[in-house]
Amino acid sequence: MAQLAMPARNKAQVAFATAVMLLCLSGLATYISIGRLTKSENWVVHTYEVQAALGDVDSAALDAERDRAGYVITGRADELNGFEAAIAKIYQALRHLRELTKDNTEQQQNCTRLEEIMARRIALFRDSVELKKTNPQDQQGQTRVSARALPLVSEASSTLQEMRDGEEKLLIARAKASKRLFTLAVVVLMVAFILALVMFSVHYRLLATELDAREQAEDNLRDSERSLRSLTGRLLQLQDEERRRFSRELHDSLGQYLAGVKMNLDMFSNSRPADALLAEAIELLDQSIAETRTISHLLHPPLLDEAGFSSAAKWYLEGFAQRSGIQVKIDLPENLGRLPKAIELGLFRVLQESLTNIHRHSGSPRAEVSLKVFPEKVVLEVRDFGKGIPPRFLDSFQTKGISFGVGLAGMRERVRELGGHLEVQAKSPGAVVSVALPLKEKLQAKNAAAD
Repeated sequence: MAQLAMPARNKAQVAFATAVMLLCLSGLATYISIGRLTKSENWVVHTYEVQAALGDVDSAALDAERDRAGYVITGRADELNGFEAAIAKIYQALRHLRELTKDNTEQQQNCTRLEEIMARRIALFRDSVELKKTNPQDQQGQTRVSARALPLVSEASSTLQEMRDGEEKLLIARAKASKRLFTLAVVVLMVAFILALVMFSVHYRLLATELDAREQAEDNLRDSERSLRSLTGRLLQLQDEERRRFSRELHDSLGQYLAGVKMNLDMFSNSRPADALLAEAIELLDQSIAETRTISHLLHPPLLDEAGFSSAAKWYLEGFAQRSGIQVKIDLPENLGRLPKAIELGLFRVLQESLTNIHRHSGSPRAEVSLKVFPEKVVLEVRDFGKGIPPRFLDSFQTKGISFGVGLAGMRERVRELGGHLEVQAKSPGAVVSVALPLKEKLQAKNAAAD
C-alpha cells in the first residue's frame, strides 16, 4: 500500500524544527568548544606564570649573590639587609613555583632538585657572610667559598633551563591544542549555521508553496462564489421572467375563459328564472375571476411595468392589509417617478418577502414601509412591531451570513446581484429590514439593454 505524501505544512514544520535543533546543537557545541578553549588558554597562561616564577627564582638568587658580594666588599649593614631580603624572596619564589607545578610530576621533581641546590647555595652565602663578620680580612676563605658555589650556580642554571625547556614544550603543545579547539569551534559553528540557513530556506520555500496553494484555493473559491452568484442572479432573473409569463397566461387564458363562462351564465340567468344553484355558481365564478386576477398581479403586477414601484407598492399594500388584517403605514416620496426596472423589481420582491415574513412569523398587528431616494442610492425599510428575531439567528445572519430562512437568503442574493446591501436589525419591539440599492448609470444602461 502506497504511503501518503507528507503535506507541505508538515514538511515546513519539520524543516523549521530541524533548523531550530541545529541552532541549539551549534550553540551547545560552541559552548563546549569555548569552554575547552578557555581551559586551554588558561593552561597557556599557566605556562607563562611558571616561566615567570622560574625567572623570579633566578633573579632572587642573583640579588642574593650581589648583596652578599657587596657586604663582603664594603661590610655595610644595608647590603646585609638586602641579602636577607633576597634570601626571603628565594624561598617565596620556590614555594610559588612548587604550587604552580603541582600538577606536573616531572616539574615537581625538578623543583625538589632546585630547592636542594638553592638551599646549598644559601648555606654557602651565609658561610661567606659569617666569615666576613668573624674575620673580615680573610680573602682566601671568601675565595674558597666562592669556588664551592660555582658548581652550584651551574647546576641551578642547568635545572632552571631544564624546567624552562619543559614549560616551553608544554606551551607549544597547549598553543596547538588551543588553536585546534578554536578552529573546531569555528568550523562547528559555521557548519551548523549553514545547515540551519539551508533548513530555514527549505522552510521558507515550503511555506511559500503552501501560501501559493492557499491563494490558488482562495482564488478558486472566489471564482466559484462568483459563478454561484452569477447563477443565483440568473435563476432569480428566470424566476421573475417565469412569474411574468405565468401571470400573463393566468390573465390572458384562464381569466378569459372564466370571464366567458360568467358571461354565458349571466345570459342564461337573464333568459330563465334564476335559481339558488345558478346564483351560487355565478358568485363562485366571480370569486375565481377575482382570485385569478389577484394571483396574476401578485406574481408580477402589471402596474410595476406600467406605472412603476410606487403604484405597484400601494396596490400590493392595500391587498395585503385586506388579506392579513395587518395595518400597514406607507411613506413614499411624492413624484417618485420611475426607477431602473431592475431596481423596481428588486424593491418590490423585497417588499413582498418582508411583509410575508411579518404575516407568518412576527405576530405584529402593524407594519411600516418607507422609501427614501438619494442621488446615489435608494433605501427601502420595512418594520414590524412583533416578537422580533432571536439574537442567535440574527448574529449568525449578520456575522457569518447564515440565513435562517429561504426568504431572507433570496432577498440577500437578489440585493447582492444588484450591488446593494441588506441589513436586518432588532428593534424594541420587532425588527426592521433595510435594503440599500445603488443608482448607477451602468445599472440603468443594463436595464435599458435588457428591455
